[in-house]
Amino acid sequence: MKTNSGAKKRFTITGSGKIKRKHAFKSHILTKKSTKRKRNLGYFTTIHKADENNIKLCLAMK
Repeated sequence: MKTNSGAKKRFTITGSGKIKRKHAFKSHILTKKSTKRKRNLGYFTTIHKADENNIKLCLAMK
């Protein structure tokens, strides 16, 4: 089974097996967003448990 090429660009796997993703809404129209909001959008976060199986299928982990 092939890896989904869009998913491999967007997600990374941590050492413990969790999947990291970037936040959305950080690319343009940044003038109306507060500095705190933009700063927090810059950090990585882990994906939600409900999406885990679908993303693992796209990354050919299952």
